[in-house]
Amino acid sequence: MKLTILGGGGFRVPLVYGALLGDRGEGRVTEVVLHDLDAGRLTAVTRVLAEQASQAEDAPVVTATTDLDEALRGADFVFSAIRVGGLEGRANDERVALAEGVLGQETVGAGGIAYGLRTVPVAVDIARRVARLAPDAWVINFTNPAGLVTEAMSRHLGDRVIGICDSPVGLGRRIARVLGADPREAWIDYVGLNHLGWVRGLRVAGRDELPRLLADPELLGSFEEGKLFGVDWLQSLGAIPNEYLHYYYFNREAVRAYQQAEKTRGAFLHDQQARFYDEVGAPGAKALDVWDHTRAEREATYMSENRETAGAGERDADDLSGGYEKVALALMRAIARDERTTLILNVRNQSTLSVLDNDAVIEVPCLVDANGAHPVTVAPLPDHATGLVCAVKAVEREVLAAAGSGSRETAVKAFALHPLVDSVNVARRLVEGYREVHPGLAYLR
Repeated sequence: MKLTILGGGGFRVPLVYGALLGDRGEGRVTEVVLHDLDAGRLTAVTRVLAEQASQAEDAPVVTATTDLDEALRGADFVFSAIRVGGLEGRANDERVALAEGVLGQETVGAGGIAYGLRTVPVAVDIARRVARLAPDAWVINFTNPAGLVTEAMSRHLGDRVIGICDSPVGLGRRIARVLGADPREAWIDYVGLNHLGWVRGLRVAGRDELPRLLADPELLGSFEEGKLFGVDWLQSLGAIPNEYLHYYYFNREAVRAYQQAEKTRGAFLHDQQARFYDEVGAPGAKALDVWDHTRAEREATYMSENRETAGAGERDADDLSGGYEKVALALMRAIARDERTTLILNVRNQSTLSVLDNDAVIEVPCLVDANGAHPVTVAPLPDHATGLVCAVKAVEREVLAAAGSGSRETAVKAFALHPLVDSVNVARRLVEGYREVHPGLAYLR
């Protein structure tokens, strides 16, 4: 089976390859094609993968190319993990937004809109090429903003594109762990959009254990989300929000922390990964060791500004192991081998949430089999969550419209309607600021 990874020179590719090395089942991936626009990054990542393969038996063969059409032909699965504009683009997204006093995070608020505006046209081109060159392939989208990009691609690929994120999986795992339950035995009642969802229940052997957690302040405050949001707020919500909702519930504090930080997250990662690629390219470098060290530093500093604002302290060691590659492998195995499973995924709504239309991509538990991912029926969200989901989905639709039409005014509308951008004038300045720093947004006229 052939797997093509778009963004194959990306830092997290070795996580995916490592997961593939542990798969010994029938019909497993035997060929991995890495595609990237940057040949130097491809070379660096290929070295890391070669060292991984040397420690395993019968490892999938790895090839690399800068030719997109060549990479796609004959693929059974396509992982889309691109970053349009690179980490320099992410740093610029943060800088322009923070100068206007609004959030620049890559998937939330102004930064997420800017990232979406320059990513959607590229993602749509990829979707069209997949439909033409590999019509039977399944596309698994890692590219952020994951829900928005998955919806853009679904307009050309239908249900053959599925978005994934490790955030809901990590949240469910933490809740199960603190309750003393096996995460593999738990049913997680999670619903929302990507980076905008809530756990409303966690069932073990048919019994909802979440009320027990919410009723115990000591237990509730003992894990990441309890520390991040505070016990009182979680009890008020009656649910456990995805960590990214910290940007909404504590927006002023988050913006202030980012403005006061020595470096934004994007600037930090830009410098860190530049060092990584330089070090891996040095003669005699142990590429896998360099990658492991860099990854540990990256994971330990994840959302550090938010944790500092909340006084949450360092991340638990159990939360530093990643996870999205495991979701991707489980999804791929379920489809390729009809190994039926349940995963939280980004898929078209169909009739799952009545407040959204059938084509809106949402993030919910899905039953997965050889025919793809099928969202399960979920209870309606409470009014406050429904309002937020509908508002952000409306913004995503304006981003898609702006990307399709090239309308600057529609882009302004997308920014102005977002709950975390509080002024039409700010929205106009954001569009102009982003057009100045991102050549890829010259299409907005």
